[in-house]
Amino acid sequence: MDKFIITGGKKLEGRVRVSGAKNASLALMPATLLASGVSKLNFTPALNDVYTMIKLLNQLGVETNFNDDFLLTLDTKNITSQTAPYEHVKKMRASVYVLGPLLAKYGFAKVSLPGGCAWGPRPINLHIEGLKKLGAEIELEQGYIIAKSDRLHGAKINFDKPSVGATGNILMAACLAKGTTVINNAAMEPEITNLVQLLINMGAKINGINTSILEIEGVDTLQPAEVNTIPDRIEAGTLLVAAAITKGKITIEGGIDSHLYSVLSKLEDTNAKIFISENEITIDATDIDIQSVDVTTGVFPGYPTDMQAQWIAYMSAAKGVSTVTDTVYLDRFSHVSELTRLGAEITVQDNSAIIKGVPKLKGAKVMSTDLRASASLVLAGLAAEGTTEVLRVYHLDRGYEKLENKLKQLGAEIERVSTSEF
Repeated sequence: MDKFIITGGKKLEGRVRVSGAKNASLALMPATLLASGVSKLNFTPALNDVYTMIKLLNQLGVETNFNDDFLLTLDTKNITSQTAPYEHVKKMRASVYVLGPLLAKYGFAKVSLPGGCAWGPRPINLHIEGLKKLGAEIELEQGYIIAKSDRLHGAKINFDKPSVGATGNILMAACLAKGTTVINNAAMEPEITNLVQLLINMGAKINGINTSILEIEGVDTLQPAEVNTIPDRIEAGTLLVAAAITKGKITIEGGIDSHLYSVLSKLEDTNAKIFISENEITIDATDIDIQSVDVTTGVFPGYPTDMQAQWIAYMSAAKGVSTVTDTVYLDRFSHVSELTRLGAEITVQDNSAIIKGVPKLKGAKVMSTDLRASASLVLAGLAAEGTTEVLRVYHLDRGYEKLENKLKQLGAEIERVSTSEF
């Protein structure tokens, strides 16, 4: 098991390239099950979650090749199973994305109820109810979702609240359904748009891209296709906040500003300067007085819940008092107790954290509990006085591609070491 050792107080400076988006890749990969043959996904990030999905798809009979240029090819012509077993699915909630494509293509899917981070219930009832409206017969048996259908049919589906996972699953299934499906209150995240792009390249007929109403006219067959994975907006946001909390200046290559508008706007409110050019975003926080800024998370284009923990770390080094409220996941605050070990002053009330900025965070030993919590501890460690040890960084490796190398490239003093500590 690895940990990070961070010597804080180094201003980040320089340029760094953002990797492909984890959350986009985890939808694009299962989508290739909808067609028989070789599909290509460019700019796929080399992440633990991606390797977990590769293993799951291999279990189904998909032949994969992932080269050093981040090109992932998936050959689906010899699918041998429609069962996604517990030993793979327990590691990652996004594994449930195979449910819709397998059901639509093969008329049967047996998928273990998903696992993943150790915080909060994220039910999949929206996935199940949506597939039932498309005509699926679904039962839950011994921890498995068992779905059957001779052929799915189009339907009108209205989500009470937008769900990225449910939108993706229903969208993929509807592409091979007979007739027209309308998804109302669909998620509009860039990762969904990336998925729509791949599906259209495969021959799907989809209207409403980048809107909350998706209309899918089902087709009989789809063809293998190629698509570019979008840059990871959460990695980009995390790196920008890393520069801000260390009062540095960096340029990220590959960031898409329209995917990050809410984060960029909030960073400017803290006194950081943002400069945008083609495929680049520069943040200049050199010696700023970090002003406290409230944040309320929401579905895209609102402030992303996956940047909530990082913002709390940032506000711990700000002047004044700020409130961070998470309306997406109400109990996503496991990082707070660890941040207080670094000297942060934070109290949690219901689904809000109230942060009183402190003059200086102090290095300490802390432990990661989930993916984004890990990132918040790294950010705080970069700004803290002295040495910070972040344990259990395997959580971080699920969603950030060699983050320590990118931070070192920007001047951070951070090392990965093996440890027997838990």
